[in-house]
Formats: sequence, structure tokens, C-alpha cells
Amino acid sequence: MSGFLGRLFWWLPFGDVPEISAVDLQEQLSGGKEPLQLLDVRSPSEWQNGVIDGSVLVSVQGLKSRIDDLGFDPSRPVIAICHSATRSVGAVRLLNMAGYEDAKQLQGGMLVWLSNGFSVVKPN
Repeated sequence: MSGFLGRLFWWLPFGDVPEISAVDLQEQLSGGKEPLQLLDVRSPSEWQNGVIDGSVLVSVQGLKSRIDDLGFDPSRPVIAICHSATRSVGAVRLLNMAGYEDAKQLQGGMLVWLSNGFSVVKPN
């Protein structure tokens, strides 16, 4: 979804956005490659089950009003994360509209991350 409708309905949880697999994300995080910016758009109750270390936590409902306060560099990659890669679709669209050209979602979300046995930390 692009153009006017994409800007109007950025929050709709369907459509195609760029993705990164859990395996590729884990490799990039552990390999010291280009630093990634992680944005977890799940709810606060979901965060209590664990987050990927280094994630900034902003629920998708609050993202539009807080996007300028993330402290992210628009020239660096951003990975949007949710439970099952539905809410992160809208987050990627909103990031693109805000000038983040290299925004992707975690393919399959935290369900796939955890099914691969990758680590999480408890949020502060």
C-alpha cells in the first residue's frame, strides 16, 4: 500500500513491507556488522515476556506520536518487531513516511525469533 492510501491507513496490519529473517537478524546482531536500530512495537504486557536486547519499546498505538522521540538515525537500518509480524507492517510504513528508508520488519515476529531459540532479555 503506497501513496495517499498508504499514508492514511499506515496502521493496517496487512500488505508487503521489507523483511529480515530471524536468522539473518541474529547473525547481524552477533556479528558486529552494521549497527541496527531495533523497535519493538508490541504492548507493555508482551514486553514482560522478553525483548531482543537493545530494542526501543514503543507500542504501535503510540508510535505515530513518539516517532520523533525515538533517537534513531534515519540513515541507519531500523527493524520493527511485533509478536507475529502484523503490527510491525504498519510500523514499517510509518517509519518510511518519517524518512527511514531502510526500515524492515522481523519476518514472523517474536514467534519465529523464540522458536529459533534466540535470546531475549527482560526490559528495564
